[in-house]
Amino acid sequence: MRRIYEPENLLEAELLVAMLASEGVQVHLVGRDLVGAAGELPMHGLLGLAVADEQAGYARQLIDAYNVAQPLAGDEPESYPGTLIC
Repeated sequence: MRRIYEPENLLEAELLVAMLASEGVQVHLVGRDLVGAAGELPMHGLLGLAVADEQAGYARQLIDAYNVAQPLAGDEPESYPGTLIC
């Protein structure tokens, strides 16, 4: 297994795990159980996404596409331009 990405927080990590799984990539979230101790541990590098070596390139492409994605025009409310409704 190869660690391919360090998400900023648990929410982003879970989102990426679900996105990668939907594309057929088996992913392991490293450090999920350590988040509860965040007050005592340094946060940088605590979480990580790890995939099999043969899926690393494809998973990295998907994560890169996620990081550069922009909202589609018309998806944001008129009162808050640039903001998506979830």
